Order: sequence, then C-alpha cells, then structure tokens
Amino acid sequence: MTAALRKWRQSIGRVVISRMCGGFVSSAGRPGGTPRTCSVDLDDHVGNVAGVRHLTRDVLRHISNDDLEDVLLVVTELVSNAFDHGEAPRLMRLTVTPRPYVVRCEVDDAAERLPVLGRSRSGGFRGRGMVLVDELATAWGVVPGNDFKTVWAELKCEPR
Repeated sequence: MTAALRKWRQSIGRVVISRMCGGFVSSAGRPGGTPRTCSVDLDDHVGNVAGVRHLTRDVLRHISNDDLEDVLLVVTELVSNAFDHGEAPRLMRLTVTPRPYVVRCEVDDAAERLPVLGRSRSGGFRGRGMVLVDELATAWGVVPGNDFKTVWAELKCEPR
C-alpha cells in the first residue's frame, strides 16, 4: 500500500469502519436529526453484492420503499463496478442527510480508470449500469485522488 493510499484510508476517520453488523456502523443520529454516515469495507464482501444490498437495506429502513429500491439499484451498480473494474482497497460509504432527505453513496477504489457512461469494457450485454445511475440519481460524479477515486451518487428520498 502506497503512502498516499494509507493517508487516504486514515483521512476517512470521520467514518466509523467496523466489522460489527457486517461492516455497517452508524456514526450519528436518526432521520430528522443529524446526518448519519455508515461504511463497509467492500474487500470483506468481494463478489457479494447481494450482501452489501442487504446491509444497505437495513441501514436505510427509514426511507420509502420506492426510494429504497432506487437506492439499492444505484448501490448495486456502483459496488459492481468497483468489483468488476476497480482495485483493492474498496470502500463504500452511505450518508443520509435529513431536511431535505438525501442519500449519498460513495464507493472508493484504487483503480485509475474512470467510469464511462453507456460504453462497456466487458461486452455488448454490459455497460448500462452508469446509465441507470445517471437516470436514478439526482447527481453523480467522480472525485479522483492520489492512488484512488471516489464514485458517488446522490438521491433525494422521502422518509417512511
């Protein structure tokens, strides 16, 4: 692990990383209160997108079912991209901000390649994930760093 990557992993100290509860730990209050941030070390769940979806569903049980399904689809696409095209270390963060109620999913990995909207590197039947993210998310983007990148998406949601 390079020094820059170690520094990056240390810089996310505001996010509580734990193996408890499958890796998700809330770092702040409930909906309607202060923002909550949860994280999971994806390298503990390599290839287990369904498990990451299950953890996400547990954390976001306070949002409407329709919005939850949209968030789960975005999480699936961003995490799948990290597994298919990214490199370790991989980390996902979910931040829920009340008033307005916004869910932000951030997925970090160490690959330099950036996601491409609508063009597959894996064949003709693939490559539509970021198109789905683009359609479902209020906003999305990529933040390049030294030895890593963060792909993020935000969705406005309604509480249950």
